[in-house]
Amino acid sequence: MLRKLMRAIFALVGAGIGYGFARLIQEAIQKSGATKFLLSSGKLTAIAMSAAIILGFIFFMIAPAVGRRGLRLSENIGNDLQNVSGSTIVSGTIGLIAALVIAFFLSQLVSFVLNRYVHALIVVVIYGILCYLGIVIGTTKGAEIVSNMHAARRQTEAALAVATKPGRTQKKKTQAMPKILDTSVIIDGRIADIMGTGFLEGNIVIPEFVLVELRHIADSADSLKRARGRHGLDVLNEIQTKYGVEIYNTDKEKALNEIPEVDVKLLKLAQIMGGAVVTNDYNLNKVAGINKIKVLNINELANTLKPVVLPGEEMTLKIVKHGKDSSQGIGYLNDGTMIVVEDGVSMIGKTANIRVTSVLQTSAGKMIFGRLHK
Repeated sequence: MLRKLMRAIFALVGAGIGYGFARLIQEAIQKSGATKFLLSSGKLTAIAMSAAIILGFIFFMIAPAVGRRGLRLSENIGNDLQNVSGSTIVSGTIGLIAALVIAFFLSQLVSFVLNRYVHALIVVVIYGILCYLGIVIGTTKGAEIVSNMHAARRQTEAALAVATKPGRTQKKKTQAMPKILDTSVIIDGRIADIMGTGFLEGNIVIPEFVLVELRHIADSADSLKRARGRHGLDVLNEIQTKYGVEIYNTDKEKALNEIPEVDVKLLKLAQIMGGAVVTNDYNLNKVAGINKIKVLNINELANTLKPVVLPGEEMTLKIVKHGKDSSQGIGYLNDGTMIVVEDGVSMIGKTANIRVTSVLQTSAGKMIFGRLHK
Protein backbone atom coordinates (compact mmCIF):
# COMPACT_ATOMS: atom_id res chain seq x y z
CA MET A 1 0.00 0.00 0.00
CA LEU A 2 2.79 2.40 0.94
CA ARG A 3 4.66 1.68 -2.30
CA LYS A 4 1.55 2.37 -4.37
CA LEU A 5 0.97 5.63 -2.52
CA MET A 6 4.59 6.74 -3.04
CA ARG A 7 4.34 5.80 -6.73
CA ALA A 8 1.17 7.90 -7.10
CA ILE A 9 2.83 10.86 -5.36
CA PHE A 10 5.84 10.49 -7.65
CA ALA A 11 3.50 10.52 -10.71
CA LEU A 12 1.76 13.68 -9.45
CA VAL A 13 5.12 15.36 -8.98
CA GLY A 14 6.06 14.45 -12.56
CA ALA A 15 2.73 15.77 -13.86
CA GLY A 16 3.22 19.04 -11.99
CA ILE A 17 6.72 19.44 -13.40
CA GLY A 18 5.49 18.72 -16.94
CA TYR A 19 2.60 21.17 -16.69
CA GLY A 20 4.78 23.91 -15.19
CA PHE A 21 7.55 23.40 -17.75
CA ALA A 22 5.04 23.63 -20.64
CA ARG A 23 3.55 26.86 -19.24
CA LEU A 24 7.06 28.29 -18.76
CA ILE A 25 7.92 27.67 -22.41
CA GLN A 26 4.64 29.24 -23.52
CA GLU A 27 5.31 32.40 -21.50
CA ALA A 28 8.84 32.62 -22.92
CA ILE A 29 7.48 32.42 -26.47
CA GLN A 30 4.91 35.12 -25.76
CA LYS A 31 7.53 37.47 -24.29
CA SER A 32 9.84 36.94 -27.26
CA GLY A 33 7.16 38.32 -29.66
CA ALA A 34 7.14 35.27 -31.95
CA THR A 35 3.53 35.73 -33.06
CA LYS A 36 3.55 32.86 -35.52
CA PHE A 37 3.84 30.43 -32.60
CA LEU A 38 0.91 31.93 -30.66
CA LEU A 39 -2.02 29.54 -30.10
CA SER A 40 -5.42 29.86 -28.55
CA SER A 41 -5.78 29.43 -24.81
CA GLY A 42 -7.60 26.11 -25.28
CA LYS A 43 -4.78 24.66 -27.37
CA LEU A 44 -2.19 25.94 -24.89
CA THR A 45 -4.03 24.25 -22.03
CA ALA A 46 -4.26 21.02 -24.03
CA ILE A 47 -0.51 21.09 -24.70
CA ALA A 48 0.22 21.71 -21.01
CA MET A 49 -2.08 18.88 -19.96
CA SER A 50 -0.47 16.55 -22.51
CA ALA A 51 2.98 17.41 -21.14
CA ALA A 52 1.70 16.78 -17.62
CA ILE A 53 0.29 13.36 -18.59
CA ILE A 54 3.43 12.31 -20.45
CA LEU A 55 5.84 13.36 -17.69
CA GLY A 56 3.54 11.96 -15.00
CA PHE A 57 3.51 8.59 -16.81
CA ILE A 58 7.32 8.63 -17.10
CA PHE A 59 7.69 9.40 -13.40
CA PHE A 60 5.16 6.67 -12.61
CA MET A 61 7.21 4.10 -14.54
CA ILE A 62 10.60 5.05 -13.10
CA ALA A 63 9.34 5.41 -9.51
CA PRO A 64 10.28 1.79 -8.43
CA ALA A 65 13.84 2.12 -9.77
CA VAL A 66 14.31 5.53 -8.15
CA GLY A 67 12.86 4.18 -4.89
CA ARG A 68 15.31 1.25 -4.85
CA ARG A 69 18.26 3.51 -5.52
CA GLY A 70 17.08 5.97 -2.90
CA LEU A 71 16.70 3.19 -0.34
CA ARG A 72 20.19 1.90 -1.10
CA LEU A 73 21.59 5.41 -0.85
CA SER A 74 19.89 6.00 2.51
CA GLU A 75 21.27 2.70 3.83
CA ASN A 76 24.79 3.67 2.77
CA ILE A 77 24.44 7.07 4.40
CA GLY A 78 23.11 5.42 7.59
CA ASN A 79 26.05 3.00 7.69
CA ASP A 80 28.52 5.87 7.24
CA LEU A 81 26.86 7.91 9.98
CA GLN A 82 27.02 5.04 12.51
CA ASN A 83 30.71 5.79 13.10
CA VAL A 84 30.08 9.53 13.42
CA SER A 85 29.16 10.90 16.84
CA GLY A 86 26.14 13.12 17.35
CA SER A 87 28.34 16.00 18.51
CA THR A 88 30.30 15.84 15.23
CA ILE A 89 27.09 16.01 13.18
CA VAL A 90 25.79 18.95 15.23
CA SER A 91 29.09 20.85 15.01
CA GLY A 92 29.28 20.18 11.25
CA THR A 93 25.73 21.50 10.79
CA ILE A 94 26.54 24.63 12.81
CA GLY A 95 29.67 25.13 10.69
CA LEU A 96 27.60 24.79 7.50
CA ILE A 97 25.01 27.34 8.69
CA ALA A 98 27.74 29.80 9.67
CA ALA A 99 29.39 29.32 6.26
CA LEU A 100 26.08 29.99 4.45
CA VAL A 101 25.61 33.25 6.37
CA ILE A 102 29.17 34.40 5.57
CA ALA A 103 28.77 33.36 1.91
CA PHE A 104 25.54 35.38 1.63
CA PHE A 105 27.24 38.58 2.76
CA LEU A 106 30.30 37.95 0.57
CA SER A 107 28.10 37.33 -2.46
CA GLN A 108 26.63 40.83 -1.99
CA LEU A 109 30.11 42.29 -2.48
CA VAL A 110 30.29 40.96 -6.07
CA SER A 111 26.95 42.45 -7.15
CA PHE A 112 28.87 44.99 -9.27
CA VAL A 113 29.55 42.27 -11.86
CA LEU A 114 27.18 43.14 -14.71
CA ASN A 115 27.31 39.88 -16.60
CA ARG A 116 24.72 37.71 -14.85
CA TYR A 117 26.38 34.44 -15.89
CA VAL A 118 29.77 35.50 -14.50
CA HIS A 119 28.04 36.79 -11.36
CA ALA A 120 26.22 33.47 -10.91
CA LEU A 121 29.48 31.52 -11.36
CA ILE A 122 31.29 33.66 -8.75
CA VAL A 123 28.42 33.21 -6.27
CA VAL A 124 28.39 29.43 -6.78
CA VAL A 125 32.18 29.26 -6.19
CA ILE A 126 31.89 31.36 -3.01
CA TYR A 127 29.11 29.20 -1.61
CA GLY A 128 30.90 25.98 -2.54
CA ILE A 129 34.25 26.88 -0.96
CA LEU A 130 32.79 28.36 2.22
CA CYS A 131 30.32 25.51 2.75
CA TYR A 132 33.14 22.97 2.37
CA LEU A 133 35.35 24.89 4.83
CA GLY A 134 32.45 25.30 7.27
CA ILE A 135 31.73 21.55 7.34
CA VAL A 136 35.41 20.58 7.64
CA ILE A 137 36.18 23.07 10.42
CA GLY A 138 32.94 22.26 12.23
CA THR A 139 33.56 18.49 12.24
CA THR A 140 37.27 18.63 13.09
CA LYS A 141 37.37 21.46 15.63
CA GLY A 142 33.76 21.71 16.74
CA ALA A 143 34.02 19.10 19.52
CA GLU A 144 37.14 20.77 20.93
CA ILE A 145 35.53 24.22 20.86
CA VAL A 146 32.39 22.92 22.59
CA SER A 147 34.49 21.11 25.24
CA ASN A 148 36.48 24.26 25.95
CA MET A 149 33.25 26.24 26.28
CA HIS A 150 31.88 23.67 28.74
CA ALA A 151 35.13 23.77 30.73
CA ALA A 152 35.04 27.57 30.89
CA ARG A 153 31.39 27.48 31.97
CA ARG A 154 32.13 24.96 34.75
CA GLN A 155 35.04 27.02 36.03
CA THR A 156 32.87 30.16 36.03
CA GLU A 157 30.08 28.37 37.90
CA ALA A 158 32.56 27.01 40.47
CA ALA A 159 34.04 30.48 41.00
CA LEU A 160 30.57 31.99 41.44
CA ALA A 161 29.58 29.23 43.87
CA VAL A 162 32.65 29.92 46.02
CA ALA A 163 32.13 33.69 45.87
CA THR A 164 28.46 33.53 46.86
CA LYS A 165 28.81 31.14 49.81
CA PRO A 166 27.52 32.79 53.01
CA GLY A 167 30.01 33.72 55.69
CA ARG A 168 32.88 34.05 53.21
CA THR A 169 34.73 37.29 52.58
CA GLN A 170 34.93 38.61 49.05
CA LYS A 171 38.71 38.28 48.88
CA LYS A 172 40.25 37.32 45.59
CA LYS A 173 41.66 33.85 45.87
CA THR A 174 43.51 31.78 43.29
CA GLN A 175 41.70 28.49 42.74
CA ALA A 176 43.99 25.43 42.69
CA MET A 177 43.81 23.41 39.50
CA PRO A 178 42.41 19.85 39.65
CA LYS A 179 44.91 17.00 39.93
CA ILE A 180 44.12 14.03 37.65
CA LEU A 181 45.68 10.72 38.74
CA ASP A 182 46.81 8.24 36.09
CA THR A 183 47.01 4.45 36.43
CA SER A 184 50.77 4.24 37.02
CA VAL A 185 50.78 6.64 39.96
CA ILE A 186 47.94 4.75 41.67
CA ILE A 187 49.75 1.40 41.25
CA ASP A 188 52.96 3.03 42.55
CA GLY A 189 51.17 3.79 45.85
CA ARG A 190 53.24 6.76 47.02
CA ILE A 191 50.44 9.13 46.05
CA ALA A 192 48.51 8.07 49.18
CA ASP A 193 51.40 9.19 51.41
CA ILE A 194 51.78 12.46 49.49
CA MET A 195 48.07 13.20 49.88
CA GLY A 196 48.42 12.50 53.60
CA THR A 197 50.96 15.30 53.92
CA GLY A 198 48.50 17.85 52.47
CA PHE A 199 50.88 19.13 49.80
CA LEU A 200 48.40 18.47 46.97
CA GLU A 201 45.90 21.33 46.68
CA GLY A 202 42.69 21.35 44.69
CA ASN A 203 40.33 18.55 43.71
CA ILE A 204 41.79 15.08 43.23
CA VAL A 205 40.25 13.55 40.09
CA ILE A 206 40.26 9.81 39.37
CA PRO A 207 38.66 9.29 35.92
CA GLU A 208 36.36 6.32 35.43
CA PHE A 209 38.45 4.97 32.54
CA VAL A 210 41.47 4.73 34.89
CA LEU A 211 39.42 2.50 37.21
CA VAL A 212 38.47 0.35 34.20
CA GLU A 213 42.13 -0.03 33.22
CA LEU A 214 43.06 -0.93 36.82
CA ARG A 215 40.37 -3.62 36.84
CA HIS A 216 41.67 -5.06 33.56
CA ILE A 217 45.22 -5.18 34.94
CA ALA A 218 43.96 -6.87 38.13
CA ASP A 219 42.20 -9.52 35.99
CA SER A 220 45.28 -10.16 33.82
CA ALA A 221 46.52 -13.71 33.24
CA ASP A 222 50.07 -12.55 34.03
CA SER A 223 50.70 -12.97 37.76
CA LEU A 224 52.95 -9.89 38.02
CA LYS A 225 50.43 -7.63 36.28
CA ARG A 226 47.62 -9.10 38.35
CA ALA A 227 49.50 -8.34 41.59
CA ARG A 228 50.23 -4.77 40.46
CA GLY A 229 46.60 -4.22 39.48
CA ARG A 230 45.28 -5.51 42.81
CA HIS A 231 47.78 -3.32 44.68
CA GLY A 232 46.52 -0.33 42.67
CA LEU A 233 42.92 -1.16 43.63
CA ASP A 234 43.95 -1.36 47.31
CA VAL A 235 45.65 2.05 47.05
CA LEU A 236 42.57 3.47 45.33
CA ASN A 237 40.32 2.12 48.09
CA GLU A 238 42.62 3.68 50.72
CA ILE A 239 42.49 7.06 48.98
CA GLN A 240 38.70 6.95 48.77
CA THR A 241 38.32 5.89 52.41
CA LYS A 242 40.74 8.42 53.91
CA TYR A 243 40.19 11.46 51.69
CA GLY A 244 36.71 10.95 50.21
CA VAL A 245 37.95 11.06 46.61
CA GLU A 246 35.28 9.91 44.16
CA ILE A 247 35.53 8.37 40.71
CA TYR A 248 34.93 11.06 38.07
CA ASN A 249 32.31 10.02 35.50
CA THR A 250 33.54 10.99 32.03
CA ASP A 251 30.49 9.84 30.03
CA LYS A 252 29.27 13.44 29.74
CA GLU A 253 32.53 14.43 28.03
CA LYS A 254 31.64 13.48 24.44
CA ALA A 255 35.13 14.37 23.19
CA LEU A 256 36.64 11.58 25.36
CA ASN A 257 34.35 8.82 24.11
CA GLU A 258 35.96 8.96 20.67
CA ILE A 259 39.51 8.40 22.06
CA PRO A 260 40.53 4.75 22.69
CA GLU A 261 43.94 5.30 24.39
CA VAL A 262 43.90 5.95 28.15
CA ASP A 263 46.95 8.26 28.11
CA VAL A 264 45.44 10.44 25.35
CA LYS A 265 42.16 10.56 27.30
CA LEU A 266 44.04 11.77 30.39
CA LEU A 267 45.68 14.60 28.46
CA LYS A 268 42.40 15.57 26.81
CA LEU A 269 40.60 15.57 30.18
CA ALA A 270 43.36 17.78 31.62
CA GLN A 271 42.80 20.25 28.76
CA ILE A 272 39.04 20.23 29.29
CA MET A 273 39.24 20.71 33.08
CA GLY A 274 42.26 23.01 33.05
CA GLY A 275 44.03 20.61 35.42
CA ALA A 276 47.35 18.81 35.86
CA VAL A 277 48.15 15.12 35.33
CA VAL A 278 49.83 13.35 38.27
CA THR A 279 51.99 10.49 36.96
CA ASN A 280 55.35 8.74 37.11
CA ASP A 281 55.22 7.66 33.44
CA TYR A 282 58.25 9.17 31.65
CA ASN A 283 56.69 8.96 28.15
CA LEU A 284 53.40 10.49 29.28
CA ASN A 285 55.40 13.29 30.88
CA LYS A 286 57.10 14.04 27.55
CA VAL A 287 53.89 13.95 25.49
CA ALA A 288 52.17 16.25 28.00
CA GLY A 289 55.06 18.71 27.70
CA ILE A 290 54.65 18.77 23.91
CA ASN A 291 50.93 19.56 24.33
CA LYS A 292 51.63 22.27 26.95
CA ILE A 293 49.81 20.33 29.69
CA LYS A 294 51.04 20.64 33.28
CA VAL A 295 52.38 17.40 34.79
CA LEU A 296 53.29 16.52 38.38
CA ASN A 297 55.80 13.64 38.22
CA ILE A 298 56.13 11.62 41.42
CA ASN A 299 59.60 10.34 40.46
CA GLU A 300 60.86 13.90 39.93
CA LEU A 301 59.48 14.84 43.34
CA ALA A 302 61.20 11.85 44.97
CA ASN A 303 64.54 12.68 43.32
CA THR A 304 64.24 16.29 44.41
CA LEU A 305 63.64 15.30 48.05
CA LYS A 306 66.65 12.99 48.24
CA PRO A 307 69.41 14.22 50.56
CA VAL A 308 72.05 16.40 48.90
CA VAL A 309 75.41 14.64 48.79
CA LEU A 310 78.51 16.66 47.90
CA PRO A 311 81.94 15.47 46.75
CA GLY A 312 84.30 15.05 49.70
CA GLU A 313 81.63 13.91 52.18
CA GLU A 314 82.17 10.70 54.11
CA MET A 315 79.57 8.04 54.84
CA THR A 316 79.21 4.52 56.12
CA LEU A 317 77.76 2.04 53.64
CA LYS A 318 77.21 -1.70 53.26
CA ILE A 319 78.50 -2.97 49.93
CA VAL A 320 76.13 -5.65 48.64
CA LYS A 321 77.26 -6.73 45.14
CA HIS A 322 79.71 -6.42 42.25
CA GLY A 323 79.70 -3.36 40.03
CA LYS A 324 79.98 -3.06 36.25
CA ASP A 325 83.78 -3.17 36.45
CA SER A 326 85.44 -6.08 38.20
CA SER A 327 86.92 -3.85 40.90
CA GLN A 328 83.73 -1.95 41.72
CA GLY A 329 81.31 -2.60 44.58
CA ILE A 330 77.69 -1.43 44.77
CA GLY A 331 75.76 -0.20 47.78
CA TYR A 332 72.50 1.65 48.38
CA LEU A 333 71.29 4.44 50.63
CA ASN A 334 68.03 4.10 52.56
CA ASP A 335 66.17 6.03 49.85
CA GLY A 336 67.40 3.64 47.14
CA THR A 337 70.16 5.83 45.70
CA MET A 338 72.90 3.65 44.20
CA ILE A 339 76.52 4.24 45.21
CA VAL A 340 79.40 2.88 43.10
CA VAL A 341 82.54 2.27 45.19
CA GLU A 342 85.88 2.05 43.39
CA ASP A 343 88.03 -0.91 44.56
CA GLY A 344 85.11 -1.95 46.75
CA VAL A 345 84.85 -5.55 45.50
CA SER A 346 86.88 -6.78 48.46
CA MET A 347 84.32 -5.33 50.89
CA ILE A 348 81.21 -7.05 49.45
CA GLY A 349 78.96 -8.11 52.32
CA LYS A 350 80.76 -5.79 54.73
CA THR A 351 80.21 -2.22 55.98
CA ALA A 352 82.81 0.26 54.76
CA ASN A 353 83.65 3.93 55.15
CA ILE A 354 83.70 5.74 51.81
CA ARG A 355 84.40 9.24 50.57
CA VAL A 356 82.21 10.69 47.82
CA THR A 357 84.15 11.62 44.66
CA SER A 358 81.35 12.71 42.30
CA VAL A 359 77.55 12.83 41.88
CA LEU A 360 75.78 12.11 38.58
CA GLN A 361 72.15 13.12 37.99
CA THR A 362 70.36 11.01 35.34
CA SER A 363 66.76 10.73 34.11
CA ALA A 364 66.42 7.56 36.20
CA GLY A 365 67.70 9.21 39.37
CA LYS A 366 70.94 10.10 41.11
CA MET A 367 74.15 8.04 41.10
CA ILE A 368 76.97 8.59 43.59
CA PHE A 369 80.59 7.54 43.06
CA GLY A 370 83.04 7.10 45.92
CA ARG A 371 86.26 5.42 47.15
CA LEU A 372 87.11 3.42 50.24
CA HIS A 373 88.29 5.62 53.07
CA LYS A 374 90.08 4.44 56.17
